[in-house]
Amino acid sequence: MQTKTDNENTNILKDFIVAITYLAILTILITLAVFLSGCNSSAGNPAYGNTPPPALPVITVNNQAATTYKEFSASLEGSRDIEIRPQVDGYLDQIYVDEGAHVRKGQILFRINDRPYREQLNNAKASLAAAKANLANAEINVAKLTPLVQNNVISDVQLKTAKANYDAAAASVSQAQAMVGNAEVNTGYTVISAPADGYVGRIPYKTGSLVGTTTPDALTVLSSVKEVYAYFSFSEKDFLEFSNQFPGNTIEEKLKQIPPVDLVLADNSIYPLKGKVETVSGQFNNSMGAISFRAAFPNTNGLLRSGNTGKIRIPQVISSAIVIPQESTFELQDKVFVFVLADSNKVASVPINVAGTSGNYYLVGKGINPGQKIVYSGLDRLKDGVVIQPEQLSLDSLLKARPL
Repeated sequence: MQTKTDNENTNILKDFIVAITYLAILTILITLAVFLSGCNSSAGNPAYGNTPPPALPVITVNNQAATTYKEFSASLEGSRDIEIRPQVDGYLDQIYVDEGAHVRKGQILFRINDRPYREQLNNAKASLAAAKANLANAEINVAKLTPLVQNNVISDVQLKTAKANYDAAAASVSQAQAMVGNAEVNTGYTVISAPADGYVGRIPYKTGSLVGTTTPDALTVLSSVKEVYAYFSFSEKDFLEFSNQFPGNTIEEKLKQIPPVDLVLADNSIYPLKGKVETVSGQFNNSMGAISFRAAFPNTNGLLRSGNTGKIRIPQVISSAIVIPQESTFELQDKVFVFVLADSNKVASVPINVAGTSGNYYLVGKGINPGQKIVYSGLDRLKDGVVIQPEQLSLDSLLKARPL
């Protein structure tokens, strides 16, 4: 009995030793696995786990000559916007043109009923005929009395009276002639012609409408648009910068130094012909704090019309500026950033100050320096501290393919 108990105890001890051994081996394996995992993790890219660093193109920034632009909202007017108004009262008999039509100088636009004015003209002509008859009668009396006075047949009082009647008749003729001329002018005003070449604007009246010198609206507005004026405004700050930027002792001399300007149309396309800034207003608008400028654009093809809007784009040449492609930047909280390549090929986001734009490029005021390298593309996969494999890309080749 004693021998059996000893055997059982021996077996239990063996099982216990085996279990302890297995547990120790398992602990060693787990520790080794954790150690190896830590080694692999520390050797890889923190942002990409065990994958190798991404290969991304980088460019070296440097100073370039560039042209930037300042844009100002503008409204367009024809060089001559002429209100066509009636100069006599009457009913509108005929409208010979349609809205938007191009007309030539002297072309008939409207006709007002002229019957009342023709009757006035006929009446004035009749009065003139009667005045001329009275003048002829007075002249006959003077001629008849003159020899009688010379021969002392009658006193000179009668002759003086006859001459006075003659002078009155002559004055009546002059007055009647003036009335005829006035009636002819009024009759001529019933036909309204174009005072210049241009385009017909809106016509608010229809045939049969009563129009006259006191009607509030013009019959139409005729726009002469062979040349178009673009009006835009400078703030006080812009005006001071303009005064300091361009040489000259007077504003007129400075205006001559402004290079030809572009007109950006409402669809953001560029009008094909250049314009020239010609004049500036004599004073600031107190309510707006701005001063008005005028640029003139040729409009031989008639593309521009009065009432159009757009933007005046004034070029500014910069002899040396850091130029970077816009696709090499990203925005965060109203700030513009680039990823700069730092030590050990790690990237770091840096805010930049955009001094202007030129085409698809930013002109950098501050934030990066010439000679630094920035990531050109693939920014959506980056964050601070990420290691990359930089692939050098030439900025000059980009500028040749896509000039400033």
